[in-house]
Amino acid sequence: MKESAICIIGAGGIVRDAHLPAYGLAGYQVAGITDLNLNLAEDLATKHQINLFKSLSEMVEKFGDKVIYDIAVPGDAVMAVLQQIPDGSHVLIQKPMGNNWQQANEILNLCRKKKLVAGINFQLRYAPNIQKARALIDLGKIGDLCEIEVNIDVYTPWHLWKFLYELPRVEILYHSIHYIDMVRSFVGNPKRIFAKTTKHPKMADLASVRSNIIMDYGDWMTANIRTNHAHDFGIKNQQSYIKFEGTEGAIKLGIGLLKDYPIGVADSFEWISKIDPVANEWKEEKIEGVWFPHAFIGSMAEIQKAVKDPNYQPDNSVEDCIHTMACVEAAYDSSQFGGKVFSEYNL
Repeated sequence: MKESAICIIGAGGIVRDAHLPAYGLAGYQVAGITDLNLNLAEDLATKHQINLFKSLSEMVEKFGDKVIYDIAVPGDAVMAVLQQIPDGSHVLIQKPMGNNWQQANEILNLCRKKKLVAGINFQLRYAPNIQKARALIDLGKIGDLCEIEVNIDVYTPWHLWKFLYELPRVEILYHSIHYIDMVRSFVGNPKRIFAKTTKHPKMADLASVRSNIIMDYGDWMTANIRTNHAHDFGIKNQQSYIKFEGTEGAIKLGIGLLKDYPIGVADSFEWISKIDPVANEWKEEKIEGVWFPHAFIGSMAEIQKAVKDPNYQPDNSVEDCIHTMACVEAAYDSSQFGGKVFSEYNL
C-alpha cells in the first residue's frame, strides 16, 4: 500500500529545517501547507513545490480524512487545530502535547472523542544514534541496562523561537521533554520524579534555561538529566551527550546538533563491551543520519504504519505520550514544591 500524502499545518523553523527535509529523504508526498502567516507558508510552498492553502478550512475541504495532518503549531494552539480536523483522521502533532497537564488531557480526550489516530512528534526516540544504541542494548551487548545519563552544557539561541519568551515554562517543556520521553522509551515510566529548573541572569527574559531531573526507577536503575543552555564560552568545553551504561558495557553518543546551534558539529557514537570481542575497547562507529532531520522520519513512519494497518497503534500515540506529559508535570511540581527546607534542620 502506498504511503499517505501529508498536509502540514504550520510553516515555522521546525517545518523548514526538519519536517520537510525528513519527508523529502523518506520520499513522502506533501500535498499541502498552510499557516496563519501566509508569507511563511508561501515561501516553503514555493521552495518545495507544495500546494499552498490560504486556510486550514480550505485544506480540509480539499482532502477530508484522506491525508495525514502534520500539526506543527505551539502547544496552546493544538486544540483549536484539532477541532477543525475531520473525525477519524490520522494526525501527527508536534511536541509538546499542550503546554501543561490540563491541555495534554484535553488533547487526549479530544483525540478519543473524534476517533483520531494521533501521535506526538517526540522524535528523539527515533534518532539514528538512539536506534543504534537500542539495537545494541536489545542484543545484550552491554549486559543489563542500569544507568542512563543525559548531560547538556551548551549555548542555545532561544531568540530563534520568539513565542518562548511569553511562556511560563520553557526548558523542560520544550527541550528536556525529549530526554524524558527517550528514557521512557527504554525503561518505561518512573516511580517518581525529582527536579529543579532555573533561570539564568543572561537569559532573564526566559522562564528557565537549566534543569536537573532525576527519574526514579528504584534501587538498581538510574536516569539523570542535566541541562544548561547558557554556556556562552565557545564550544571547546561544551558537552552534549547521552550515555547508556550496563553491567557489561556502555554506549556514549554525542549530539552534535546542540553545539554551535543551529550549525552544529558532527555526532559521535562509541561503545565498549566486556562480552563482545568486537568492542572490548572503546569503539567508534559512524552512524548514518542525525537527529534533525532524520529522526522526524521515524515519527511520521509510525502514523504511516497506522494508515496501512487499522489495527496498528503508533509507538508515539497520544495514549503513550500522555505519560511523558505526566512526567513533565511531575518535574515542574517537584521543582516548585519538592525538597526539604534547610532551615528545618536546627543546628
